[in-house]
Amino acid sequence: MDNEKKYLSLGKKIAYGSGDFGSNFFYMLVSSFVLIYMTNTIGMNPGIVGTLIMVSKLLDGITDVFFGSLIDKTRSNMGKARPWMFFSGFPLALCMIMIFAVPTSLGDTAKYAWFFIFYTCANALFYTANNIAYATMSALITRNESERVSLGSFRYIFAMLASIIVSSSAVAIANALGGGVAGWRAMAIVFAVIYLIFNSVASLVCKEIPDIAVEKGKETEKESFWILLKTVVTNRYYLLLLGLYLFLYINTSLGTSIGVFYFQYIMGDPGLLGTVSAASLFMIIGFVLNPMLVKKYGMYKVNLMSFIASTIVSVVLLFFVYTANLGAIIVLSVLKAITLAFLMGSLNALVACVSQNSYLKTGLHTEGMMFSCSSIGVKVGGGLGAALSGWLLSAVGFVGTAQVQTVAVNNMIKFIYGGIPLILTIAMTLILAAMNVEKDNDRLEERNEKKAV
Repeated sequence: MDNEKKYLSLGKKIAYGSGDFGSNFFYMLVSSFVLIYMTNTIGMNPGIVGTLIMVSKLLDGITDVFFGSLIDKTRSNMGKARPWMFFSGFPLALCMIMIFAVPTSLGDTAKYAWFFIFYTCANALFYTANNIAYATMSALITRNESERVSLGSFRYIFAMLASIIVSSSAVAIANALGGGVAGWRAMAIVFAVIYLIFNSVASLVCKEIPDIAVEKGKETEKESFWILLKTVVTNRYYLLLLGLYLFLYINTSLGTSIGVFYFQYIMGDPGLLGTVSAASLFMIIGFVLNPMLVKKYGMYKVNLMSFIASTIVSVVLLFFVYTANLGAIIVLSVLKAITLAFLMGSLNALVACVSQNSYLKTGLHTEGMMFSCSSIGVKVGGGLGAALSGWLLSAVGFVGTAQVQTVAVNNMIKFIYGGIPLILTIAMTLILAAMNVEKDNDRLEERNEKKAV
C-alpha cells in the first residue's frame, strides 16, 4: 500500500529539514528582534510599530489562501510546490535585508513607511509563497504517514537549532559588525545568505512524486479558487487547525519578541534569551519518542496528553517568571519544550490528515490551501504576538531609550512573557480535545469503500 511504501532516504529527510533551518534565519530574526530594533535602534514608538505589524499580518492572511490555491493548480517539471519554494527565496532574502536597513536620514513617517513596505512584501508575498510551498511538500514527496511524521521531526529539529543560533547570536553579531544601524544591517545580510543557501538545497533536493490521478492517466481537473476555498473553510477540522496554528504562533512570538525585553529589563542580560532558548534542544526527546508513540496510540491521544502536561508546566512557570528565578525558568522551559515537541513533530502529518479528510468528503485535492493554515498561523499568529507585545508595552509607558523601566512596564513584561502563554496553552488543549480527525477519516474510508462495492 502507498501509505506503507518507503519514499524517502535519510539524506532527503535531512535535506527537507534543512529548509526550516534556513527559514528560521528569517522568521526568528524578524519575530524576535524587529520590535526591539525599531524601538531601541531606530527610535520608533512600539505601539505604532505593533499596529503596522498587525495591519501587515491581516494582509498576509488574505494572501495565504490565494497562494495555496495557486500551488494546487501548478503543473511544472519541478512539481507543484518546489518551484514556489525555490524562486520565492531570492526576493525574500532581499526584503529581509531591507527590513533591517531603515535609512536614518528619513523622517519618522518615511521610516514607518519603509518598514511597513518591506515587512509586508517579505511576509505577505514571498514568505507566504515559500512557507506554504514548503509545508505542502511534506504531502507531495511521500504518501507514507510515518514518513510524514518523521519529516515533521526533522523539520522542527532543524528549526529549533536555527532558533537557538539566531536568538543567542543576533545581538552579538550585530555589535561585532559595528553596532547600531550598520551592525544590524550587516547581520541581516549574513543571515539572508544563510537562509538562501538552505532554502535552495531543500527545494532542489526533495523531488515530488507524481499525483496518483496523473499516474493513472487521469489529469485532475483544476477547480476554481472559490470552490477550493469553500471546500477548505467548511471543513471543521481545518478551522480547528487554523485556530491551533494561530494560538501556537502567537505563543511562540510572545516568547521571542518579549523574551529579549524580559531578559534585558527583568534579568539585566538580554544574552540570557539564548540560554533559555537552548532549552528547546530537549525537544529532541519528544521528537525521538513521537513516531513510536503515535504509531501505538495515534496522534490524537499523544497530542492531547502532551498539552495537558504542558498546561500544568505553564502554571508553575508563571510563578517563577514573576519571581525572576532563572534556574527554575530554565528547568521548566526544558519540560515545556519536551511536551510541545509531540505536537510540533506531528503538525505536518496532522495537516495532511485534514487534507485527506477533505478529499474523502469532496474528492477534491486541496493540499496547498490546507497547508495555508500553517502559513497563516506562522505569520498572522507571529504578527499578533509581536503586535500585542508592542501595544501592551506602549499602553504602560515603555520608553525604548530609557535604561530603567517603570514598575508598571516590568510587570507588563512579566505578564506577556508568562501569563498570556498560559492562557493560550489552555486554549490549544481545548482545540486538541476536539481534533480527532484520524477517527473520522477511518469512518469516511469505510463509508466510501461500502459505496464503491
